[in-house]
Amino acid sequence: MSTKYKATTTEEAYFITITAVGWIDIFTRLNQKNILINALKYCQENKGLEIYAYCIMSSHIHLLCKGTNGFILSDIIRDFKKFTSKKMIQTIINEPESRREWMLEYFQKSCEHLKKDQNYKVWQNGYHAEHIYSNKFIKQKIDYIHNNPVKDKTVSSAEDYYFSSARNYSGLENDLDVVLLYLF
Repeated sequence: MSTKYKATTTEEAYFITITAVGWIDIFTRLNQKNILINALKYCQENKGLEIYAYCIMSSHIHLLCKGTNGFILSDIIRDFKKFTSKKMIQTIINEPESRREWMLEYFQKSCEHLKKDQNYKVWQNGYHAEHIYSNKFIKQKIDYIHNNPVKDKTVSSAEDYYFSSARNYSGLENDLDVVLLYLF
């Protein structure tokens, strides 16, 4: 497997995007977003994940982050994706979901070609990790992350989107703590 866009080190920051297969808008429900928030919190508390910026969109997540305390970011993301995949499928099956049948069918078909025995595939392979190399790059990526819901016309101001660290940077309430970077 290629390591071109893989975070294979510890203590180095990366901009990553984790995307649902087929860009399915799976994260339109609060329960699905809460699965992601809780899993990110767990990774922060138990797996050395340090987050500087994030945004949960309807089909993907952007993170500016790194692995610390000897944890390698690629291992953290692998575990995050594995855990959240199972939890999201359980939620689709067990909680009210008007899109249940077609989403489960799509996630099943997405793993038919895989060699390993798997019933559902929620996440695309990889996470397109881009190594952070300068303060200018950090600012560019934080602006990109925070303005994603504005560009999507979900909100008119970045800090109004609840599932984004733009709220943290604006001093507003948020469910996920981040390490604030003031480089601008």
